[in-house]
Amino acid sequence: MSNAKQRVLITGGAGYVGSVLVPLLVNKGYPVTVLDTFWFWDSPQQYQETIGLSNAALLRLVQGDLRNKEDIRQALTEVESVIHLACISNDPSSDLDAGFTHAVNYTGSLNVIDLAKEKGVKRFIYASSSSVYGIKSEPNVTEDLPLEPLTQYSKLKVEVEHYLLHRLDDDFKGVIIRPSTVCGYSPRQRLDVVVNLLTNLALNKGKIKVMGGNQLRPNIHMKDMVRLYELLLEVPIDKINKKIYNAGYENRTVLELALLVKEVMGKVTMEVEETTDLRSYHVCSDKIRQEIGFASEHTVKGAIMELKEAFEQGKIKNSDDENNFNVKRMKTLLERRET
Repeated sequence: MSNAKQRVLITGGAGYVGSVLVPLLVNKGYPVTVLDTFWFWDSPQQYQETIGLSNAALLRLVQGDLRNKEDIRQALTEVESVIHLACISNDPSSDLDAGFTHAVNYTGSLNVIDLAKEKGVKRFIYASSSSVYGIKSEPNVTEDLPLEPLTQYSKLKVEVEHYLLHRLDDDFKGVIIRPSTVCGYSPRQRLDVVVNLLTNLALNKGKIKVMGGNQLRPNIHMKDMVRLYELLLEVPIDKINKKIYNAGYENRTVLELALLVKEVMGKVTMEVEETTDLRSYHVCSDKIRQEIGFASEHTVKGAIMELKEAFEQGKIKNSDDENNFNVKRMKTLLERRET
């Protein structure tokens, strides 16, 4: 690429992944616009001060909502590439209010796609999810297997994938990524995804509760996740146009993840309980390695160690803060809306 990097819009740039991705790109010279509600921050200013930037002049913040087309139009000013991360994330949060989730995750995503195309965006990167596969018995879940989403969250991811593929053409090009569960530290920490949740319980409660245990959970380290988005900005778009890629590494059972946490943390008690959550799948990420050369460089164990260090250094100040748990924060926001 030339030294003059083109502006990138990151929807949900103040979220769990976005809060690591944005400083990575800005510090590498990308002009970045963030479109976010900033629901998990006191203010956009607090977000900017927290994420750490070598050149804050490259960052533009738009506090807005996917349901508001004018917010999206404002955010798309002078943008050449879009990384669409924003959504009501995870199944419990999505299940709180089906209509609200549909308006944000589906209608809001269609707004971003349509307006990006209208504004002449050249590259659209959509963050789908490996949860679109549902329960699979195949030893390796590849991108060409049938999609069997089980929840509203994953069903809407599938619908948005289909819509985006329908809208792509010779001028408006894009790629779909299906990440597995992201783990590791972020300035906008989440402690409700499996590795982070188990690490938090071990460190702050001294006790791990494993629900089920035999379900396979593919994971991707936060540092690999943001490396991948950076690569998707740099690969020639014609090489990845209309492609769909899995991004899931270290397919481990929930029990194996718990034992890994115990290994890092030391003296921790562990109990196993039955669960009705039977989602289990072994994601295969060979396609993305073969076609664009991406492979993981970081491990789940490394993510656990980094989270432990973040707690010890005071980067995660209050493990019970509702901002660390999407469903708790969304409940508060929805209750405020109703009063």
